Amino acid sequence: MRYSVLLTAAGAAILAPAMAAAQWEPDRPINIIVPWSAGGSTDQITRVTAPLLEEELGASIVVVNQPGASGAIGTQAALDAPRDGYTWTANAIANNANYTVTGQIEDTSIDDYHIYLSIANVPVVGVPADSEFADFGALLDAFGDRGEDITVATAGVTSSGGTAIATLGGHVGFDYRMVTYDGGNPAVIAAASGEAMVTTQLASEQAEMIRAGRIRALAALTDQPLIIEGMEPIPPITEWIPDLPVAPDYFGIFIPVGVPDEVVETMDRIWAERIASADEIAEYAANRGAIFAPSFGEEARARAMPIVIEEACGRVGRGEAVNDPSVIGIDCATKTEVGR
Repeated sequence: MRYSVLLTAAGAAILAPAMAAAQWEPDRPINIIVPWSAGGSTDQITRVTAPLLEEELGASIVVVNQPGASGAIGTQAALDAPRDGYTWTANAIANNANYTVTGQIEDTSIDDYHIYLSIANVPVVGVPADSEFADFGALLDAFGDRGEDITVATAGVTSSGGTAIATLGGHVGFDYRMVTYDGGNPAVIAAASGEAMVTTQLASEQAEMIRAGRIRALAALTDQPLIIEGMEPIPPITEWIPDLPVAPDYFGIFIPVGVPDEVVETMDRIWAERIASADEIAEYAANRGAIFAPSFGEEARARAMPIVIEEACGRVGRGEAVNDPSVIGIDCATKTEVGR
């Protein structure tokens, strides 16, 4: 099966059925903290989803960009806010789950959130349109020969792009020089302008630059061609590195645990009845090379755990972990969840 939009009855069937419950009626605006700059993957999908939630809730939703420390600053702000249901956050769930492993937030894990996933994203290795690298094989050779002379633009060490290049470098055994920005969009712009030689940010962040002919996509971190509507398929990275572990990175909106029950019950209903079949999100996914994959609750958590475990244990292997993943209930010897 190729990576593309997943609109199947089976996918919808895994969502938990909506249950009769108290309806939450917000009496003031809800803030969603996006802990990255405007224009990046988290910001994009949050701004597609927010109007749908406004319609259902009958209340305004304000998307607040609060970048810094690879998403940790804005995430901490959401965790520190009153648990009254009016402050949420958005991100890749693997980031929120691993901030304690990276030492950026003290004592937090995936279980600090009610999880509402909408899409899964995959990183793409992109270069400026006039790059010397004709394909990923040529770039791979250059990494081996020139190492830190090759600059890679990312949104930070713990961002999806930062994790992607670290995974590649660690798996193959090459050096590089990472240049970090306050979000995926600035990192992609840096690569398109030639400020950096490569970017490994997400397909959703690079799609418009690829369409405009400003970035050339060399490979997607998938095991099948990546399909973006209106473009040639992007070759899978496994054409060059067959044994590279690849997993989709799930994104969504997260509500800190401790809010009133009616907030969660209402959001569960909205996610099952509206977001699970939202054409707006499905079209965004098709246009941006993302996977349409709404889920919530225990199903969302189960979907998220493979990438959470992969990233946590990958940081240990690369020497990036400040705290052992056992503190968030992950055993890297078996790559399983063992509980806290």
